[in-house]
Amino acid sequence: MKEILIVDDMSQNRELIREALNGLDYRLFEAEDANHAMRMMQISAMDLVISDVRMRGRSGVELVRQMRSEHPDTAVILITAFSSVGGAVDAMRAGAYDYITRPASPGDLRLKVKCALEGGAKRKENCTGAGASDPKCGFEDMLGQSQALRQILQRAARVAPTSATVLIQGETGTGKELVARGIHAHSDRSSKPFVTVNCGAIPRELVESVLFGHIKGAFTGAVMDTRGKVESANSGTLFLDEIGELPLDSQVKLLRLLQHGEIDKIGAPSSTRVDLRIIAATHRCLRTMVGNGAFREDLYYRLNIVPLKLPPLRERIEDVPELVRFFFERSCRKHGLRRLVLPDHLLGRFMAYSWPGNIRELENTVERIALLAGGPEIGLADLPEFLGNGSDSNLNLPPDGINLDSLERHLLHRALEKCKWNQSQAARILGLSRKTVIYRIRKYELWPTPSTLQNGACEAITEGKDQFALNEEVPGGTTCP
Repeated sequence: MKEILIVDDMSQNRELIREALNGLDYRLFEAEDANHAMRMMQISAMDLVISDVRMRGRSGVELVRQMRSEHPDTAVILITAFSSVGGAVDAMRAGAYDYITRPASPGDLRLKVKCALEGGAKRKENCTGAGASDPKCGFEDMLGQSQALRQILQRAARVAPTSATVLIQGETGTGKELVARGIHAHSDRSSKPFVTVNCGAIPRELVESVLFGHIKGAFTGAVMDTRGKVESANSGTLFLDEIGELPLDSQVKLLRLLQHGEIDKIGAPSSTRVDLRIIAATHRCLRTMVGNGAFREDLYYRLNIVPLKLPPLRERIEDVPELVRFFFERSCRKHGLRRLVLPDHLLGRFMAYSWPGNIRELENTVERIALLAGGPEIGLADLPEFLGNGSDSNLNLPPDGINLDSLERHLLHRALEKCKWNQSQAARILGLSRKTVIYRIRKYELWPTPSTLQNGACEAITEGKDQFALNEEVPGGTTCP
Protein backbone atom coordinates (compact mmCIF):
# COMPACT_ATOMS: atom_id res chain seq x y z
CA MET A 1 0.00 0.00 0.00
CA LYS A 2 1.36 3.41 -1.00
CA GLU A 3 2.07 5.88 1.80
CA ILE A 4 1.27 9.59 1.36
CA LEU A 5 2.25 12.44 3.69
CA ILE A 6 0.03 15.57 3.74
CA VAL A 7 1.88 18.69 4.91
CA ASP A 8 -0.05 21.87 5.77
CA ASP A 9 -0.11 24.18 8.80
CA MET A 10 -3.91 24.44 8.59
CA SER A 11 -5.81 21.37 9.78
CA GLN A 12 -8.87 22.14 7.60
CA ASN A 13 -6.72 22.01 4.45
CA ARG A 14 -5.24 18.67 5.47
CA GLU A 15 -8.77 17.35 6.07
CA LEU A 16 -9.89 18.39 2.57
CA ILE A 17 -7.03 16.46 0.99
CA ARG A 18 -7.72 13.45 3.20
CA GLU A 19 -11.40 13.46 2.15
CA ALA A 20 -10.43 13.62 -1.53
CA LEU A 21 -8.20 10.54 -1.18
CA ASN A 22 -10.41 8.53 1.16
CA GLY A 23 -11.56 5.18 -0.19
CA LEU A 24 -8.42 4.74 -2.31
CA ASP A 25 -5.69 2.22 -1.58
CA TYR A 26 -3.38 4.71 0.19
CA ARG A 27 -2.15 5.02 3.76
CA LEU A 28 -2.36 8.71 4.73
CA PHE A 29 -0.24 10.60 7.25
CA GLU A 30 -0.22 14.27 8.28
CA ALA A 31 2.41 16.84 9.28
CA GLU A 32 1.82 20.42 10.39
CA ASP A 33 5.01 21.94 8.95
CA ALA A 34 8.19 21.12 6.98
CA ASN A 35 10.24 20.18 10.05
CA HIS A 36 7.52 17.80 11.24
CA ALA A 37 7.43 16.29 7.73
CA MET A 38 11.17 15.61 7.67
CA ARG A 39 11.02 13.96 11.09
CA MET A 40 8.27 11.66 9.82
CA MET A 41 10.33 10.87 6.70
CA GLN A 42 13.14 9.63 8.95
CA ILE A 43 10.72 7.18 10.56
CA SER A 44 9.12 5.98 7.33
CA ALA A 45 10.08 6.96 3.76
CA MET A 46 6.84 8.03 2.06
CA ASP A 47 6.00 7.35 -1.57
CA LEU A 48 4.50 10.82 -2.04
CA VAL A 49 4.38 14.15 -0.19
CA ILE A 50 1.55 16.65 -0.79
CA SER A 51 2.54 20.03 0.66
CA ASP A 52 1.22 23.56 0.85
CA VAL A 53 3.61 26.20 -0.49
CA ARG A 54 3.10 28.81 2.23
CA MET A 55 3.40 27.52 5.78
CA ARG A 56 4.72 28.68 9.10
CA GLY A 57 8.47 28.28 9.32
CA ARG A 58 9.97 26.76 6.19
CA SER A 59 7.99 26.93 2.98
CA GLY A 60 6.97 24.11 0.70
CA VAL A 61 9.69 25.22 -1.73
CA GLU A 62 12.35 24.71 0.94
CA LEU A 63 10.81 21.33 1.76
CA VAL A 64 11.14 20.30 -1.90
CA ARG A 65 14.85 21.14 -1.92
CA GLN A 66 15.54 19.13 1.22
CA MET A 67 13.44 16.22 -0.01
CA ARG A 68 15.34 16.13 -3.26
CA SER A 69 18.63 16.02 -1.37
CA GLU A 70 17.69 13.47 1.32
CA HIS A 71 14.81 11.47 -0.24
CA PRO A 72 15.22 11.71 -4.05
CA ASP A 73 12.84 8.79 -4.70
CA THR A 74 9.88 10.51 -3.00
CA ALA A 75 7.76 12.68 -5.30
CA VAL A 76 6.35 16.01 -4.05
CA ILE A 77 3.15 17.71 -5.19
CA LEU A 78 2.66 21.34 -4.13
CA ILE A 79 -0.70 22.99 -3.49
CA THR A 80 -0.74 26.75 -3.91
CA ALA A 81 -3.06 29.72 -4.30
CA PHE A 82 -3.34 31.04 -7.85
CA SER A 83 -1.26 34.12 -6.96
CA SER A 84 1.68 31.90 -5.96
CA VAL A 85 1.88 29.82 -9.13
CA GLY A 86 5.20 31.43 -10.09
CA GLY A 87 6.77 30.20 -6.86
CA ALA A 88 5.36 26.72 -7.41
CA VAL A 89 6.86 26.58 -10.90
CA ASP A 90 10.23 27.55 -9.42
CA ALA A 91 9.84 24.69 -6.96
CA MET A 92 9.15 22.28 -9.81
CA ARG A 93 12.43 23.34 -11.34
CA ALA A 94 14.02 22.55 -8.00
CA GLY A 95 12.57 19.04 -8.07
CA ALA A 96 8.82 19.03 -7.31
CA TYR A 97 6.80 16.57 -9.40
CA ASP A 98 3.75 18.81 -9.96
CA TYR A 99 1.59 21.52 -8.44
CA ILE A 100 -2.14 22.15 -8.00
CA THR A 101 -3.83 25.52 -7.58
CA ARG A 102 -6.32 25.98 -4.76
CA PRO A 103 -9.23 25.33 -4.68
CA ALA A 104 -8.36 21.92 -6.13
CA SER A 105 -11.11 19.58 -7.30
CA PRO A 106 -10.99 16.08 -5.74
CA GLY A 107 -10.83 14.54 -9.22
CA ASP A 108 -7.83 16.64 -10.26
CA LEU A 109 -6.04 15.84 -7.01
CA ARG A 110 -6.63 12.10 -7.34
CA LEU A 111 -5.39 12.12 -10.95
CA LYS A 112 -2.17 13.98 -10.10
CA VAL A 113 -1.55 11.69 -7.13
CA LYS A 114 -1.97 8.61 -9.34
CA CYS A 115 0.45 10.00 -11.95
CA ALA A 116 3.02 11.00 -9.32
CA LEU A 117 3.00 7.55 -7.72
CA GLU A 118 3.30 5.79 -11.08
CA GLY A 119 6.13 8.12 -12.06
CA GLY A 120 7.94 7.37 -8.79
CA ALA A 121 7.72 3.64 -9.43
CA LYS A 122 9.23 4.13 -12.87
CA ARG A 123 12.05 6.26 -11.44
CA LYS A 124 12.98 3.51 -8.99
CA GLU A 125 12.84 0.88 -11.74
CA ASN A 126 15.11 2.95 -14.00
CA CYS A 127 17.63 3.53 -11.22
CA THR A 128 17.93 -0.18 -10.53
CA GLY A 129 17.77 -1.32 -14.16
CA ALA A 130 20.51 -1.35 -16.75
CA GLY A 131 18.93 1.34 -18.88
CA ALA A 132 19.07 4.17 -16.35
CA SER A 133 16.80 6.36 -18.45
CA ASP A 134 16.60 9.07 -15.75
CA PRO A 135 19.60 11.34 -16.53
CA LYS A 136 20.01 12.21 -12.82
CA CYS A 137 19.84 8.60 -11.68
CA GLY A 138 23.14 7.87 -9.92
CA PHE A 139 24.23 11.49 -10.41
CA GLU A 140 22.04 13.21 -7.81
CA ASP A 141 25.04 15.13 -6.42
CA MET A 142 25.29 17.01 -9.73
CA LEU A 143 22.88 19.86 -9.04
CA GLY A 144 21.17 21.61 -11.93
CA GLN A 145 18.53 21.09 -14.59
CA SER A 146 20.13 22.88 -17.57
CA GLN A 147 20.11 21.16 -20.93
CA ALA A 148 23.91 21.31 -21.14
CA LEU A 149 24.30 19.37 -17.89
CA ARG A 150 21.50 16.90 -18.58
CA GLN A 151 23.02 15.92 -21.94
CA ILE A 152 26.33 15.06 -20.28
CA LEU A 153 24.65 13.09 -17.49
CA GLN A 154 22.54 11.16 -20.00
CA ARG A 155 25.72 10.15 -21.81
CA ALA A 156 27.43 9.25 -18.52
CA ALA A 157 24.43 7.13 -17.47
CA ARG A 158 24.55 5.21 -20.77
CA VAL A 159 28.24 4.37 -20.45
CA ALA A 160 28.24 3.71 -16.68
CA PRO A 161 27.07 0.04 -16.81
CA THR A 162 29.82 -0.83 -19.30
CA SER A 163 33.54 -1.29 -18.62
CA ALA A 164 34.62 1.40 -21.10
CA THR A 165 37.38 3.85 -20.21
CA VAL A 166 36.05 7.40 -19.79
CA LEU A 167 37.88 10.71 -20.21
CA ILE A 168 36.20 13.63 -18.39
CA GLN A 169 37.31 17.07 -19.54
CA GLY A 170 36.36 20.39 -18.03
CA GLU A 171 37.65 23.47 -16.30
CA THR A 172 38.73 23.32 -12.67
CA GLY A 173 35.76 23.22 -10.32
CA THR A 174 33.15 21.88 -12.76
CA GLY A 175 32.52 18.62 -10.85
CA LYS A 176 34.61 16.06 -12.73
CA GLU A 177 35.13 13.84 -9.69
CA LEU A 178 31.40 13.89 -8.88
CA VAL A 179 30.64 12.58 -12.37
CA ALA A 180 33.33 9.91 -12.01
CA ARG A 181 31.83 8.78 -8.70
CA GLY A 182 28.39 8.72 -10.30
CA ILE A 183 29.64 6.48 -13.11
CA HIS A 184 31.20 4.12 -10.56
CA ALA A 185 28.04 4.09 -8.41
CA HIS A 186 25.95 3.26 -11.47
CA SER A 187 28.17 0.39 -12.61
CA ASP A 188 28.41 -3.29 -11.66
CA ARG A 189 31.61 -2.37 -9.78
CA SER A 190 29.74 -0.09 -7.36
CA SER A 191 30.36 -2.38 -4.36
CA LYS A 192 34.10 -2.44 -5.10
CA PRO A 193 36.75 0.22 -4.35
CA PHE A 194 36.73 3.68 -5.91
CA VAL A 195 40.31 4.91 -5.69
CA THR A 196 41.24 8.52 -6.48
CA VAL A 197 44.69 9.66 -7.58
CA ASN A 198 45.58 13.30 -8.20
CA CYS A 199 48.39 12.93 -10.70
CA GLY A 200 49.45 16.56 -10.22
CA ALA A 201 49.93 16.17 -6.46
CA ILE A 202 52.46 13.30 -6.55
CA PRO A 203 56.19 14.19 -6.58
CA ARG A 204 57.66 13.15 -9.91
CA GLU A 205 60.13 10.69 -8.38
CA LEU A 206 57.34 8.88 -6.50
CA VAL A 207 54.75 8.57 -9.27
CA GLU A 208 55.52 4.97 -10.24
CA SER A 209 55.73 3.78 -6.64
CA VAL A 210 52.43 5.45 -5.71
CA LEU A 211 50.63 4.13 -8.79
CA PHE A 212 52.11 0.67 -9.23
CA GLY A 213 53.70 -0.18 -5.87
CA HIS A 214 57.08 -1.76 -5.04
CA ILE A 215 58.57 -4.77 -3.33
CA LYS A 216 60.78 -4.86 -0.28
CA GLY A 217 64.34 -3.80 -1.05
CA ALA A 218 63.49 -2.24 -4.42
CA PHE A 219 65.15 1.01 -3.34
CA THR A 220 66.54 2.62 -0.21
CA GLY A 221 63.75 2.93 2.33
CA ALA A 222 61.57 0.18 0.79
CA VAL A 223 61.30 -1.87 3.98
CA MET A 224 58.21 -3.84 2.97
CA ASP A 225 56.09 -4.80 -0.03
CA THR A 226 53.69 -1.95 -0.82
CA ARG A 227 50.58 -2.03 -2.99
CA GLY A 228 50.10 0.89 -5.33
CA LYS A 229 46.88 2.74 -6.04
CA VAL A 230 46.23 0.60 -9.13
CA GLU A 231 46.32 -2.66 -7.19
CA SER A 232 44.20 -1.11 -4.41
CA ALA A 233 41.52 -0.41 -7.03
CA ASN A 234 41.54 -3.99 -8.31
CA SER A 235 37.99 -5.11 -9.32
CA GLY A 236 36.80 -1.51 -8.82
CA THR A 237 37.41 1.88 -10.43
CA LEU A 238 40.61 3.95 -10.58
CA PHE A 239 40.01 7.68 -11.01
CA LEU A 240 43.09 9.46 -12.39
CA ASP A 241 42.47 13.16 -11.80
CA GLU A 242 44.60 15.69 -13.71
CA ILE A 243 45.93 12.98 -16.00
CA GLY A 244 47.67 15.66 -18.07
CA GLU A 245 50.23 16.09 -15.26
CA LEU A 246 51.44 12.48 -15.51
CA PRO A 247 55.14 12.29 -16.59
CA LEU A 248 55.85 10.76 -19.98
CA ASP A 249 57.80 7.79 -18.59
CA SER A 250 54.87 6.90 -16.31
CA GLN A 251 52.48 7.23 -19.25
CA VAL A 252 54.20 4.22 -20.84
CA LYS A 253 53.33 2.01 -17.86
CA LEU A 254 49.77 3.30 -17.76
CA LEU A 255 49.42 2.44 -21.45
CA ARG A 256 50.54 -1.14 -20.67
CA LEU A 257 47.88 -1.32 -17.95
CA LEU A 258 45.18 -0.23 -20.40
CA GLN A 259 46.36 -2.59 -23.15
CA HIS A 260 47.14 -5.75 -21.18
CA GLY A 261 45.68 -5.31 -17.68
CA GLU A 262 49.15 -5.73 -16.16
CA ILE A 263 51.41 -3.62 -13.95
CA ASP A 264 55.10 -3.87 -13.13
CA LYS A 265 55.86 -3.15 -9.50
CA ILE A 266 59.21 -1.52 -8.87
CA GLY A 267 61.73 -4.30 -8.23
CA ALA A 268 59.28 -7.14 -8.94
CA PRO A 269 60.58 -10.00 -11.15
CA SER A 270 57.20 -10.47 -12.90
CA SER A 271 54.06 -8.57 -13.81
CA THR A 272 50.87 -8.46 -11.75
CA ARG A 273 47.47 -8.79 -13.39
CA VAL A 274 44.65 -6.48 -12.34
CA ASP A 275 41.03 -6.02 -13.37
CA LEU A 276 39.74 -2.48 -13.02
CA ARG A 277 38.05 0.36 -14.83
CA ILE A 278 39.90 3.62 -15.46
CA ILE A 279 38.25 7.02 -15.49
CA ALA A 280 40.59 9.92 -16.23
CA ALA A 281 39.98 13.64 -15.88
CA THR A 282 41.80 16.80 -16.87
CA HIS A 283 41.33 20.55 -17.25
CA ARG A 284 43.96 20.56 -20.01
CA CYS A 285 43.47 19.98 -23.73
CA LEU A 286 45.19 16.62 -24.20
CA ARG A 287 44.94 16.90 -27.98
CA THR A 288 47.05 20.04 -27.86
CA MET A 289 49.49 18.35 -25.48
CA VAL A 290 49.83 15.47 -27.94
CA GLY A 291 50.74 17.96 -30.67
CA ASN A 292 53.33 19.54 -28.37
CA GLY A 293 54.84 16.18 -27.45
CA ALA A 294 53.79 16.51 -23.79
CA PHE A 295 51.34 13.59 -23.88
CA ARG A 296 51.55 10.24 -25.65
CA GLU A 297 49.26 10.00 -28.66
CA ASP A 298 48.61 6.26 -28.19
CA LEU A 299 47.66 6.80 -24.54
CA TYR A 300 45.36 9.68 -25.49
CA TYR A 301 43.38 7.46 -27.86
CA ARG A 302 43.23 4.68 -25.26
CA LEU A 303 41.79 7.09 -22.69
CA ASN A 304 39.47 8.95 -25.06
CA ILE A 305 37.15 6.03 -25.81
CA VAL A 306 34.18 7.85 -24.23
CA PRO A 307 34.83 11.59 -23.85
CA LEU A 308 32.66 13.67 -21.53
CA LYS A 309 33.15 17.44 -21.56
CA LEU A 310 31.59 19.18 -18.57
CA PRO A 311 30.28 22.68 -19.30
CA PRO A 312 31.64 25.55 -17.20
CA LEU A 313 29.18 27.29 -14.93
CA ARG A 314 28.93 30.32 -17.23
CA GLU A 315 27.44 28.02 -19.90
CA ARG A 316 24.69 26.77 -17.58
CA ILE A 317 24.01 29.97 -15.70
CA GLU A 318 20.36 28.96 -15.20
CA ASP A 319 21.60 26.40 -12.64
CA VAL A 320 23.16 29.09 -10.43
CA PRO A 321 20.05 29.83 -8.27
CA GLU A 322 19.67 26.17 -7.31
CA LEU A 323 23.37 25.89 -6.50
CA VAL A 324 23.34 29.11 -4.46
CA ARG A 325 20.36 27.94 -2.40
CA PHE A 326 21.93 24.52 -1.81
CA PHE A 327 25.30 25.91 -0.71
CA PHE A 328 23.63 28.59 1.42
CA GLU A 329 21.42 26.11 3.26
CA ARG A 330 24.35 23.74 3.77
CA SER A 331 26.55 26.56 5.10
CA CYS A 332 23.82 27.63 7.52
CA ARG A 333 23.47 24.08 8.85
CA LYS A 334 27.24 23.65 9.07
CA HIS A 335 27.82 26.85 11.04
CA GLY A 336 24.59 26.93 13.05
CA LEU A 337 23.15 29.97 11.22
CA ARG A 338 19.59 28.63 11.26
CA ARG A 339 17.79 31.98 11.10
CA LEU A 340 19.86 33.56 8.33
CA VAL A 341 17.90 34.38 5.16
CA LEU A 342 19.07 34.87 1.57
CA PRO A 343 16.36 36.82 -0.34
CA ASP A 344 15.46 35.56 -3.81
CA HIS A 345 15.88 39.02 -5.34
CA LEU A 346 19.66 38.76 -4.82
CA LEU A 347 19.99 35.61 -6.94
CA GLY A 348 20.23 37.72 -10.10
CA ARG A 349 23.52 39.11 -8.78
CA PHE A 350 24.98 35.61 -8.74
CA MET A 351 23.69 34.92 -12.26
CA ALA A 352 25.29 38.08 -13.66
CA TYR A 353 28.82 36.90 -12.77
CA SER A 354 30.80 34.53 -15.01
CA TRP A 355 32.32 32.39 -12.18
CA PRO A 356 35.77 31.64 -13.64
CA GLY A 357 36.38 29.26 -10.71
CA ASN A 358 33.09 27.50 -11.48
CA ILE A 359 31.14 25.60 -8.81
CA ARG A 360 34.05 25.56 -6.36
CA GLU A 361 34.30 29.34 -6.47
CA LEU A 362 30.53 29.70 -6.09
CA GLU A 363 30.48 27.35 -3.10
CA ASN A 364 33.28 29.21 -1.31
CA THR A 365 31.70 32.60 -2.06
CA VAL A 366 28.30 31.59 -0.68
CA GLU A 367 29.84 30.18 2.50
CA ARG A 368 31.88 33.37 3.03
CA ILE A 369 28.76 35.52 2.55
CA ALA A 370 26.87 33.45 5.14
CA LEU A 371 29.71 33.64 7.68
CA LEU A 372 30.25 37.39 7.36
CA ALA A 373 26.59 38.47 7.12
CA GLY A 374 25.89 41.67 9.03
CA GLY A 375 22.31 40.82 10.02
CA PRO A 376 19.58 38.16 9.92
CA GLU A 377 19.01 38.76 6.19
CA ILE A 378 21.66 38.92 3.48
CA GLY A 379 21.74 42.37 1.87
CA LEU A 380 23.65 44.05 -0.97
CA ALA A 381 26.29 45.25 1.47
CA ASP A 382 27.07 41.62 2.39
CA LEU A 383 27.94 40.67 -1.20
CA PRO A 384 31.54 40.89 -2.46
CA GLU A 385 32.38 43.67 -4.91
CA PHE A 386 32.44 41.39 -7.94
CA LEU A 387 28.75 40.62 -7.34
CA GLY A 388 27.92 44.32 -7.49
CA ASN A 389 27.39 45.29 -3.86
CA GLY A 390 26.26 48.83 -3.22
CA SER A 391 23.61 50.55 -5.31
CA ASP A 392 21.45 48.67 -7.77
CA SER A 393 22.80 50.57 -10.77
CA ASN A 394 25.90 52.50 -11.75
CA LEU A 395 24.23 53.97 -14.81
CA ASN A 396 23.39 57.69 -14.52
CA LEU A 397 20.98 58.99 -17.14
CA PRO A 398 21.92 62.43 -18.55
CA PRO A 399 19.27 65.21 -18.39
CA ASP A 400 18.75 65.09 -22.16
CA GLY A 401 18.34 61.30 -22.20
CA ILE A 402 20.26 58.76 -24.27
CA ASN A 403 19.95 57.01 -27.63
CA LEU A 404 19.28 53.35 -26.81
CA ASP A 405 20.39 52.14 -30.25
CA SER A 406 23.72 53.94 -29.88
CA LEU A 407 24.19 52.56 -26.37
CA GLU A 408 23.34 49.03 -27.50
CA ARG A 409 25.72 49.26 -30.46
CA HIS A 410 28.48 50.55 -28.18
CA LEU A 411 28.01 47.77 -25.60
CA LEU A 412 27.85 45.07 -28.27
CA HIS A 413 31.03 46.35 -29.91
CA ARG A 414 32.86 46.44 -26.56
CA ALA A 415 31.75 42.89 -25.74
CA LEU A 416 32.88 41.56 -29.13
CA GLU A 417 36.27 43.24 -28.81
CA LYS A 418 36.69 41.94 -25.26
CA CYS A 419 36.01 38.40 -26.49
CA LYS A 420 38.16 38.76 -29.64
CA TRP A 421 34.96 38.55 -31.71
CA ASN A 422 33.98 35.17 -30.30
CA GLN A 423 30.21 35.44 -30.69
CA SER A 424 29.27 32.83 -28.06
CA GLN A 425 31.46 34.43 -25.41
CA ALA A 426 30.07 37.88 -26.21
CA ALA A 427 26.54 36.48 -25.92
CA ARG A 428 27.30 35.11 -22.44
CA ILE A 429 28.69 38.47 -21.27
CA LEU A 430 25.61 40.32 -22.53
CA GLY A 431 23.10 37.71 -21.35
CA LEU A 432 21.85 37.12 -24.90
CA SER A 433 21.57 34.13 -27.19
CA ARG A 434 24.18 33.74 -29.90
CA LYS A 435 21.50 34.17 -32.58
CA THR A 436 20.53 37.51 -31.06
CA VAL A 437 24.15 38.64 -31.12
CA ILE A 438 24.46 37.66 -34.79
CA TYR A 439 21.23 39.51 -35.59
CA ARG A 440 22.52 42.68 -33.91
CA ILE A 441 25.94 42.39 -35.57
CA ARG A 442 24.08 42.59 -38.88
CA LYS A 443 21.70 45.29 -37.63
CA TYR A 444 24.51 47.64 -36.60
CA GLU A 445 26.93 46.45 -39.32
CA LEU A 446 29.65 45.66 -36.82
CA TRP A 447 32.45 43.92 -38.68
CA PRO A 448 35.97 43.22 -37.36
CA THR A 449 38.86 44.74 -39.28
CA PRO A 450 41.45 42.37 -40.74
CA SER A 451 44.03 43.79 -38.32
CA THR A 452 41.79 42.71 -35.41
CA LEU A 453 41.77 39.09 -36.55
CA GLN A 454 45.38 38.06 -36.88
CA ASN A 455 46.87 34.57 -37.11
CA GLY A 456 43.95 33.23 -39.13
CA ALA A 457 41.37 33.97 -36.45
CA CYS A 458 38.68 34.57 -39.06
CA GLU A 459 39.59 34.13 -42.72
CA ALA A 460 35.92 34.42 -43.69
CA ILE A 461 36.04 38.18 -43.21
CA THR A 462 37.85 38.48 -46.50
CA GLU A 463 35.04 36.58 -48.21
CA GLY A 464 32.13 38.69 -47.02
CA LYS A 465 30.45 40.12 -43.99
CA ASP A 466 27.44 37.83 -44.08
CA GLN A 467 29.62 34.76 -44.01
CA PHE A 468 31.39 36.03 -40.90
CA ALA A 469 28.08 36.47 -39.05
CA LEU A 470 27.09 32.91 -39.89
CA ASN A 471 30.38 31.32 -38.85
CA GLU A 472 30.19 28.72 -36.10
CA GLU A 473 32.76 30.54 -34.01
CA VAL A 474 35.59 32.99 -34.22
CA PRO A 475 38.19 30.88 -32.41
CA GLY A 476 39.59 32.45 -29.29
CA GLY A 477 41.43 31.34 -26.17
CA THR A 478 42.73 27.84 -25.64
CA THR A 479 39.54 25.81 -25.35
CA CYS A 480 39.82 22.19 -26.34
CA PRO A 481 37.75 21.18 -29.41
